[in-house]
Amino acid sequence: MGTHVIKMPDIGEGIAQVELVEWFVKVGDMVSEDQVVADVMTDKATVDIPSPVAGKVLALGGQPGEVMAVGSELIRIEVEGAGNLRESAAAPAEPAPAAAAAAPKAAPQARVEVAAVTAPPAKPAVAREANERPLASPAVRKRAWDAGIELRFVIGTGPAGRVLHDDLDAYLAQDTQTSPAPVGGYAKRNDEQQIPVIGLRRKIAERMQDAKRRAAHFSYVEEVDVTALEELRAQLNQKWGDSRGKLTLLPFLVRAMVVALRDFPQINVRYDDQAQVITRFGAVHVGVAAQSDNGLMVPVVKHAESLTLWGASDEIARLANAVRTGKAAREELSGSTITLTSLGALGGIVSTPVVNLPEVAIIGVNRIVERPVVVKGQIVVRKMMNLSSSFDHRVVDGMDAALFIQAMRGLLEQPATLFVE
Repeated sequence: MGTHVIKMPDIGEGIAQVELVEWFVKVGDMVSEDQVVADVMTDKATVDIPSPVAGKVLALGGQPGEVMAVGSELIRIEVEGAGNLRESAAAPAEPAPAAAAAAPKAAPQARVEVAAVTAPPAKPAVAREANERPLASPAVRKRAWDAGIELRFVIGTGPAGRVLHDDLDAYLAQDTQTSPAPVGGYAKRNDEQQIPVIGLRRKIAERMQDAKRRAAHFSYVEEVDVTALEELRAQLNQKWGDSRGKLTLLPFLVRAMVVALRDFPQINVRYDDQAQVITRFGAVHVGVAAQSDNGLMVPVVKHAESLTLWGASDEIARLANAVRTGKAAREELSGSTITLTSLGALGGIVSTPVVNLPEVAIIGVNRIVERPVVVKGQIVVRKMMNLSSSFDHRVVDGMDAALFIQAMRGLLEQPATLFVE
């Protein structure tokens, strides 16, 4: 039998580090060829890592949330034959606590954890320092992670204070015995829960913080009378909904953006603030913010300027489904030149969306409401909707932003003009 080491692959795009998001195997599992063993995340997408061999999992090279370098060891698998790891290159067992204490603490890097150590038994550990990493196998770490347990508070009874599955059982049993019984709705509560920010949620947080720090945001809100637009949409759906599919409001908004951008090319740009270069695009690649179980993602409708209403509708639906099912490819999540974001019926009346850097504009759509409006001196009920949009003031002047949104408003209020060439 031999050992096959799978290293963190080079995913391309100049990426040197990726985040380990989730393991689908544990130590001792049997894996088959091409079976996905882990998910890792780049700045743009989650990537499946398959096993090129069949065998038994010997060790895992990290835990969810760790940032690992390309080329570092991800997983070791016992295989028939020689494998790809020479016996002399095998990683040594984890050092005893004394040796570990002498080594400087560093940021988490890729590593391989083994299931046993040769150090002599030691007294069980008690609560450890916040930055002290207790000894435990990957399977124990995974179980503790799933249960929301901080291992530094678990007494380890294994060699060198290693935390075992039995120790987790004891900790959970103790926690159950000491936990108060369920309380009523008016009882005081003092419970807390710590939720690690990893994976897509970490990327979202980093991108939002980066965008707010770098871009000079300003927002502009305009109300739009969409009564005529909604009447047109209802007529089109009644006539062609069964054969072509039902139209939502989004493809009309995409069309309005495409037409309005013809007169405002300075908004359909990407700004490289390090190189101090603005790139204007003839193509309109519309990012459509979509919610997934893991968080907000922005798939891209490429070349929206070339799509019909139903073409845009089909592409939006296809991309939204790919995001929800976790099957969106990297190229489907990058390359946008302007972004459209909508919360649908939950859209509120005003919002202040964050610009999707390196773009300079994001168009936010609020919910449609019926309310009384004065039209030609008469009070009538109209369907009204706000466009709440944000711009990067480093690139877009306030007047240009206002005129652009006014142009979209005119197109949406007179929907026939959306199709006049």
